[in-house]
Amino acid sequence: MFQPAASTMNKSYRHGQILKVLRARRVHTQQELADALGALGFEATQVTLSRDIRELGLVKTTQGYRVPSIAPHGPDLTTVAREFLLDVRVAQHTLVLNTPPAHASSLAEALDQAEWPEVVGTIAGDNTVLVVASDAKTAQALRDRLLALLS
Repeated sequence: MFQPAASTMNKSYRHGQILKVLRARRVHTQQELADALGALGFEATQVTLSRDIRELGLVKTTQGYRVPSIAPHGPDLTTVAREFLLDVRVAQHTLVLNTPPAHASSLAEALDQAEWPEVVGTIAGDNTVLVVASDAKTAQALRDRLLALLS
């Protein structure tokens, strides 16, 4: 996996990595966050982390830093899949989802918002979504899970 040097890591990327850490585990202090980022190959000063925490709107609770819950953008995955998913094919560790024209991005966004752990990422075109899974077995399980939404 590509790990940029700390000096080349832009704010958006750093924010994404902070959110990724917080979704994966509990972090109680800025030092724990700095250590977690360090384990990923990034260095961040306390001043930078304080600013990032404020900009991300993170909330400190007794369970650690939390990402505030935000209302989902648009309908949920089940609704979007039932309306727009026409076909699901597996190609090794990638799924190819077909939709009517102009609806692939809606399906990809709903899948991203669902935050399924099997989904590494999505790419949407006009009527096709590529969904990347970690391996072929996971891709097949993901296909089955998507098809189950349609029943």
